Amino acid sequence: MAKGHRSQIKRERNANKDTRPSAKLSYARVSVQKACFVLDAIRGKDVRTALAVMEYNPRYASSVVKKVLESAIANAENNNGMNVDKLYVAECYANKGPTMKRVRPRAQGRAYRIEKQMSHITVVLDER
Repeated sequence: MAKGHRSQIKRERNANKDTRPSAKLSYARVSVQKACFVLDAIRGKDVRTALAVMEYNPRYASSVVKKVLESAIANAENNNGMNVDKLYVAECYANKGPTMKRVRPRAQGRAYRIEKQMSHITVVLDER
C-alpha cells in the first residue's frame, strides 16, 4: 500500500501520466488479428501518409482505424496545440475485448457456438 496523504498519492500518479495525444475506440466489432494487419501498416508513419494508406486499404478494419486516427489528430490539434504536419503515429495497438457468443443451428438438433470477437483500438501520436 502506498504511503502518504491521498492528494499526494494522486499527484504522484498524475505526474507519471503520458501527455502525448491519443484516441481509443473500445468495443470495436473487429477481431484483434484483423485490426493488427491494418495497424502494422501505419505504425511509425506520418499522419498524412497513414490517412492515405487507410483511404485505399480494402480491409473493413481500415475504416475503423481511420476514424480513430482522425480523432487522435483532432485531439493533438485542439487540446495540445500541436502542428499537424509534424505528427506521426508513435504507437498503435489493439487489445482483446469481450467476445459475443452466438449459436448456429446444425443438423440433428445440435448447436455450434459462433464467437464474435471485439477489440479495443488505441492510436498514440507524437511530434517529430
